[in-house]
Amino acid sequence: MVDNFLVAIVSVARTSVGLIMRPYETYRRLTQKANLWEALSIWVILAIYFAAVSLVKTAAFLPFYLSRQFIVIFSASVGGYLLATVLLWVSARILGGKGSLRQVAVAWAYTLIPTLLWFWFAMLLWLILPPPRTTSVLGIGFSIVFIAISTAILFWKILLSYLVLRFGMRLDLLRISIAFAIVIPILTFYSVVMFRMGIFKVPFI
Repeated sequence: MVDNFLVAIVSVARTSVGLIMRPYETYRRLTQKANLWEALSIWVILAIYFAAVSLVKTAAFLPFYLSRQFIVIFSASVGGYLLATVLLWVSARILGGKGSLRQVAVAWAYTLIPTLLWFWFAMLLWLILPPPRTTSVLGIGFSIVFIAISTAILFWKILLSYLVLRFGMRLDLLRISIAFAIVIPILTFYSVVMFRMGIFKVPFI
C-alpha cells in the first residue's frame, strides 16, 4: 500500500506538469489507465491544504476547533467531488458516453489541481498582503496580479473539465456542453448551500 501510494504521488507530480505542457495527450493517457491511487493521492494533498488553511485562518491554536473546521471543510469538499463525479458520469451515459465511473473519478480528481493551486495562491497572497487592501500602488498591483493569475487558472480548469468528458466518456463538444448544462446548475446549488452554511466563502469544485 505504501509503495502504491508513493508511486502514485510521483505520477501525480509528473502528470500535473503534463496538464500544463500537453493537456490533451496527458488526459488521454490518464483516462486510459485510471489509477485510483492517483485520485487518492490528490485528496491527501488536498487534506494537507485544508489542515494548513485551518491553522492560517484561526487566530488562536484551538485543537478542537481546528479539528472540527478541518473535518467539516474536507467532508464538504469530498461531497462536492463525489456529487460532480456521479452527475458527470450519469449525464454522459445518458448522452451516449462509453467511459466508466472510475475513469471519470480519476479524471475529475485531476481538475482539482488548478483549484488547489488557486487556493494556495490566494492563501499566500492573504499572508503577504492581508485584507483590508487599499487603493495604494501595492493594493492595485495585488488586484491586477490576482485577477490575471485567477483568470489563467480558470481557463485551465475549464479546459481540463472539458477533457474529462472528451477522453473519459468519449463525447463530442455538443454532448459535453449538454452534460455540463445539466450538471452546473446542480453544483451551483450545492455551492450556494455550502456558502449559506458558512462552510465555503468560495466553492471548492
